[in-house]
Amino acid sequence: MNTKRRPTVGVAVVVRDAAGRVLLGKRAVGRGAGQWCIPCGSLEWGEDVRAAAERELLEETGVRARAGEVVAVHSNFHDPERLTVGIWFAGEDVSGEPAPADGELSEVAYFDPAEPPPLAFPTDALVLEQLAGERSG
Repeated sequence: MNTKRRPTVGVAVVVRDAAGRVLLGKRAVGRGAGQWCIPCGSLEWGEDVRAAAERELLEETGVRARAGEVVAVHSNFHDPERLTVGIWFAGEDVSGEPAPADGELSEVAYFDPAEPPPLAFPTDALVLEQLAGERSG
């Protein structure tokens, strides 16, 4: 029996509005409840990473978007019992009005990536810093 522990894959689509603000969700349950994150979830067995990111965005926010180019990839060490590798994709062909859809988020809103609200995950802060730098540079 293989007893090696391996990280899971987390996926997210980064949705931006015309002003360059990023869609974030306030976590209603679990780790970081009451704090904000880029809507995200886990890759399921046999699922394509882009399809998973698109599914998670739709399930959590009611927004449809195509997962475009990779924005960032980071190792997530914030929960030592559940290590993950996160992949953030650029949202393309975005449609729908953002609203909490499946109970995982209590609010959704757009924020300037340079001035985010309190974040649930340190790697989301890295992604937002990168996006803020792209806007100002």
